Amino acid sequence: MRRHGWAGNIPADDEEAVARIIDTARTAIDERGTVSVSEVAQTLGVTRQTVYRYLPTHEALLGAAALSSVDGFLDRVAVHLGSITDPTQAVVEGIAYTYEQIAHDKYLSLVLQPGKASALTAGVTSDMAISFGRSILQKFEVDWAAAGFADERLDELVEVMLRMLQSLIVDPGRPARTGNALRSFLTDWIAPSVRAHADMR
Repeated sequence: MRRHGWAGNIPADDEEAVARIIDTARTAIDERGTVSVSEVAQTLGVTRQTVYRYLPTHEALLGAAALSSVDGFLDRVAVHLGSITDPTQAVVEGIAYTYEQIAHDKYLSLVLQPGKASALTAGVTSDMAISFGRSILQKFEVDWAAAGFADERLDELVEVMLRMLQSLIVDPGRPARTGNALRSFLTDWIAPSVRAHADMR
C-alpha cells in the first residue's frame, strides 16, 4: 500500500481501508441522507481513485454503506418475526414487514428504493440483493433446508420475495395495500407457491 494519503494514518490492510470508507460514508448519510465519492475522499485524505479502487462506483459506495447499516432492521425482524416457524407465513410476513419498514428506515430505503444505489437498482438477482434477502430469512426460526429450501432453491425463494417487494415499491396499487389487506393478498398469491415448493421436498 502506498505510504501517503489517509491523512497520514495508513490502513493496515484492504479490509480496514474499506471499513473506513464505509464508516465515512455512513456518517455523511446520517447527517444529510447521501454522500459523494469526492466527499469521502476528502474526509479520508485520499484521492477519488483510491476510493474507487475499493468500491468502483458511487452506487457501490452507497450500497455498501446501506448494507452495512441494516443490522438495526434485521434485529427488529428477529424480534417481530423470530417466533414464526412456518415457511409460508415467514415469506408472507417477511415481505409485508420489510415493505412497511422502508418508509421508517433510511438505510433500508437506500437498499431497496428503485432509483437509488440499491439492491433493487443493481437487480434482484445481484449478489447484494440475494445477500440482503438471505439475511432476512435467516432471522426466522424456520428450518429452511428441512422445508425444502436449501442452496439454489433458497436463493430462488429470496429472488421471488425481492421481485414481489420490487413490484410493491414501484407500484403500491390504487389504493396501496397495507396491514391485513397486504398480508391477505400475499397469502392468496404468494403463499400457495411457497407451499407447493415445500411439498416437493
